[in-house]
Formats: sequence, C-alpha cells, structure tokens
Amino acid sequence: MKKIIIIFTGGTISMKKDETSNAAVPTMSGEDILKVTPGIKNIADIHFLDFGMLPGPHMTPEKMLELSNIITNKIEIEGYDGVVITHGTDSLEETAYLLDLTYNGSKPVIFVGSMRNSSEPGWDGPPNLIDAVHTAISEESKNRGVMVVMNGEIHSASQVTKTNTHTLDTFKSKDFGPIGFVDNNKAYFYYSYTKKQYIPAKEVDSSVDLIKCGCGMDDRILKFCVDSGSHGIVIEGMGRGNIPPKMVSGVEYALSKNIPVVLVSRCLMGRVLDDYGYEGAGRELTERGVILGDNLPGQKARIKLMVALGHTKEVSKIKEIFEKNYY
Repeated sequence: MKKIIIIFTGGTISMKKDETSNAAVPTMSGEDILKVTPGIKNIADIHFLDFGMLPGPHMTPEKMLELSNIITNKIEIEGYDGVVITHGTDSLEETAYLLDLTYNGSKPVIFVGSMRNSSEPGWDGPPNLIDAVHTAISEESKNRGVMVVMNGEIHSASQVTKTNTHTLDTFKSKDFGPIGFVDNNKAYFYYSYTKKQYIPAKEVDSSVDLIKCGCGMDDRILKFCVDSGSHGIVIEGMGRGNIPPKMVSGVEYALSKNIPVVLVSRCLMGRVLDDYGYEGAGRELTERGVILGDNLPGQKARIKLMVALGHTKEVSKIKEIFEKNYY
C-alpha cells in the first residue's frame, strides 16, 4: 500500500455555513474532512498535515513557496509516494503552477478542491479528494509534473484555469484539454506529458504587478507601478499581444528602469506572437525588449515572473526562462 500525505490548506472544501451570518467560512480540519470521506483510508496509507485554513484569496506567493519546500521534504526525505493538497479554488491554479515550476521530483503532486461547501447538497469535496488519492497512487502519474484533479478530470497545472464562478466543471485546460480522467477508482491518461519547466528558485519576488488592457488606456498605471517599486510587470494585452498606443511610453519607462515586462493575451485561448507591426503591436514591443509569455493567462505569467525574479534579476535570463517552449 502506497504512503500518501494529504496537506490541507483550507478553501471551500474545509468550509461550512456559519449559522449567524449564513455565509461559508473555514471550519473543518483535515481530520474532520477525512472522517466524512468514506473509504479513503482503504486506498492508501494516508497521513495528513494541516497547513492552514486559508480561503483561496488569502494564499500568498510566500506561502506557496513554503508549501513547495514542505512537499519536497515530504517526498525526498520522509519518503512519501505522493502528495495531495486541498486548496481554495480561487487561487488553486496559481499555487499549483508555482509548485510545478519549483518542484523537480518525479512522484505525483495532486491539487484538489471543491466548489460546494459541506453545508450544501452535493458537496463535491469527498469524491474529488478520493479521485485525487487514486491519481496519486497511480504509477502512470509519475513524471507528469503537478496536476489538478477536479470533477473526474486530470489537468496539468501549467495549463488549467478556473473558468466559471460556480459550476462543478469549472477547471479547464483551454488550449489542450485534460490530460486524463478518473473512472471507477482508477486514473487513466490520454497521452504522455513529460516536458515541464523547472526554475531552481530559493525565494519568490512578489513585487510583480498585473495590468489588463482595455481600449484607450494610457501609461498612468504602468508609470505608477514603476514609481511605487514594482520589480516586474505583466501586461494582458489584446488579441495576439497588442496594447493601446498611449501605453507604449509606460512600457518604455519600465524597460528604461531595467524592469522586465511580460506580455500575454487577455483572450481565453492561444499564445501571443509579435506578428503585427503597428504602434503598440507585438513586434514594436518585442523590439523594445518586452518578453512574450506564450499562452499563459495573466495570473500565471505573474507567478512565473515572481519565481524567475527569485532566481535571477538578469532580464536576459528571465527572457530565456519565458520564451523557451516547454510543452
């Protein structure tokens, strides 16, 4: 029987409705959740650790890196065969991606959460948790990087995102789809996924700002970010990776201060590319030194830039980290 540790960090899976406020709040410990998850201890030799009772928006990059270090220790030193992490769904994809970038082991690391709290009919926490443990014990789960298991589907942490505020099938990998599924208590995979990026960062630099473009925007927000101490900026541009012309001077200002600027798209699918040449377009921006962020959504590009800055302050090396193709 494989030895699996479940790390409970909080989120909706740990919540109940407070009788006074009639609003969901973190209430249940890891032990409480395991008690109401039937049969889970028959799947593996289950151990657990209460990391915290954090709602998703309360997670921080520093806590994410702390969690990454704990996982490495649990696998490499304490000998666990896999790790399952319960997490709030609002920031699950960001934590999972940071761990995917900073964990370099071969054993499975699985993130899981729920969209309904334990006071609601159809609480999806226990079945999702059972699916996650079944995925963690699968031999086929090795060497696949960090994964997210929700609603019977298995997704790569580098691709998955939350797409709906309330439905159970909210987590989707828009460009590539799920890499597998759980059926009848067994994990199945559609295809091999062996490439992943590893950044050997010992710290994260959370002084990174995220700006979303809209028609007619100018350089004020960009200049404010620079003047208030930003160490990096991610821009969610339009379409293929283009910005309003009045924003360009703000980009130039950031680059003149040796602050890396990463460009992604606000579109739900597809990657950025510098194939337009007008003012504010991708070609002009890359020629000035802007870094392309491939198909990452803004929130994940920000996580990657924080990890990259924790590893190096050299813009040329950060550019290399972002613009290599790892899938």
